[in-house]
Amino acid sequence: MEFADLIRISRCDRVMLQRPHHPKLDGTLCITGHHLIASSRDNEPQELWLLHSNIDAVERRQQGMTGGILWLKCKDLRILQLDVIGADQFAKVADTIEDLIRVEEPVLQYPFFYRAMYTVLEDGWTAFTPESEFSRLIQPGDDWRISYVNKEYKVCPSYPSAVVVPKNIEDGDLIAISNFRQAGRFPVLAYRHEGLAVLMRSGQPMITANGKRCKEDERLLNSVLAREKRGYIIDTRTQNLAQSAKNLAQSAKLRGGGYEPEPHYPNWRRVHKPIDRHHVLLESLTKLMDGVNDTTSGTDKWLSRLESSSWMNNIKETLNCACLVAQCLDQEGASVLVHDTDGMDSTLQVTSLAQIILNPDCRTVRGFEALIEREWIQGGHPFATRHARSCYTPSTQRSKANSPTFLLFLDCVYQIHAQFSCSFEFAENFLVLLFEHSYSSQFGTFLGNNECEREAMNAPLRTASLWSFVNRPEVLPKYLNPMYEPNQRVIWPSVAPMSLQLWGSVFLRWVVDQGPQEAAWSVVRELKERDSSLRSRVARLRRQLQDLEREAVEVGIITPSTEEVTMTV
Repeated sequence: MEFADLIRISRCDRVMLQRPHHPKLDGTLCITGHHLIASSRDNEPQELWLLHSNIDAVERRQQGMTGGILWLKCKDLRILQLDVIGADQFAKVADTIEDLIRVEEPVLQYPFFYRAMYTVLEDGWTAFTPESEFSRLIQPGDDWRISYVNKEYKVCPSYPSAVVVPKNIEDGDLIAISNFRQAGRFPVLAYRHEGLAVLMRSGQPMITANGKRCKEDERLLNSVLAREKRGYIIDTRTQNLAQSAKNLAQSAKLRGGGYEPEPHYPNWRRVHKPIDRHHVLLESLTKLMDGVNDTTSGTDKWLSRLESSSWMNNIKETLNCACLVAQCLDQEGASVLVHDTDGMDSTLQVTSLAQIILNPDCRTVRGFEALIEREWIQGGHPFATRHARSCYTPSTQRSKANSPTFLLFLDCVYQIHAQFSCSFEFAENFLVLLFEHSYSSQFGTFLGNNECEREAMNAPLRTASLWSFVNRPEVLPKYLNPMYEPNQRVIWPSVAPMSLQLWGSVFLRWVVDQGPQEAAWSVVRELKERDSSLRSRVARLRRQLQDLEREAVEVGIITPSTEEVTMTV
């Protein structure tokens, strides 16, 4: 396929663009294979570059032969209005944009055409390899090892080539367990807390019609428990949903979903903490944005729509589950296995949030980047599928696999960040950056559904990494938290409704101008920089004063102070 076959019109004059918090742009529209570019004819030029992959839906209103209006509804939650003069031009522009936003071939996406115009100081594709990341968790003579059983991605297509598993479990056992777990996602190590407590994740067990066991799976889970210790299996589905999946499989006499039978896992206690996933979560986001974009509603109606969207309730339930996992690890010293159905959505939310609560390293910029890489990108969250459609796409055109899972995770991190604002090295805008690039980006970091697909595309060699860009010395300071004070303790967020707040920098920024808040933070940064500069100057002057006093004593101009005489003696 050639982009030229889809572009019916590449340039259109006399268009008017209306966008939030900007004056109207009256000028020219250019359409390329990857961008929609609007530029003004004013003395003070304005310009907008919009990736086609950022456009979620196009709505059109024909106005006879005079042209029409296009509403471009974006995955970053913006809504742009484009007025086009002329019926023929209007139809061609609308058809072209609609065709270009539906190009789904991965290697035709912009990251494969983008060329970084800056010096890459560190290759983000190799910055967080499993060997380097897990070296912190695995010590010589340890009970854990790195396995390459999945090096060709045949055992579990959604897992990375390297995973950490118990040392006494052979690769042949892992293959048997992968046949027992949903999507081949056998239990792997996610995090190791102080002491022997570990956090693992997997897919659900695939119980056969006759209830056949998998002794290798039972042995793996039992091997991670210390003597006389019990562990917890946190299932992020309701017990009824897990049971119905099991019953459905058994009635069809097939291998199907279910949960770990207690007689076969006697040292593990199963706890169900249901979290909404997939299309249910996308419907929740749709209702939320419908309420946000209805700027005519009063307070009562707005609050009612916010509540009925259930978005804040989803945050509460997800944080509540993560706190439970963190409590088991930290306060009981118990190991935990987390899974939902396939272990790619709510499982990753919970394991990631638990690490942020427990591990202060995950609250630094590099530690958080490593967490995203380890749990989400290498961990096999299907970004391409989940983010193919968002909340503005009509429900009839969505797939049940579309879901804002990663956005909900970032929102939960924001809630913790808001409650412990001095404990995070990165600022809130870093979370917003990750949200935007996970949906549409010039970088290849979030391409595809898993490591296997990215390797097949040759993405590490053909595309730039987001981490390479954001970690540059001239870029990173913009995303640092000026109030950061390293906190080595466990942080326990409140999940009470009055402790949670709507994330204004994401959901309200196109409706309510965030300029005053950004200006205030700029002032805070300037004050912190000035404070740091003054403290450095004071330290330098104190050293100079001590040197002068020492010289004065040596030449007899002044006598040594009592403290100095005492120290000399």
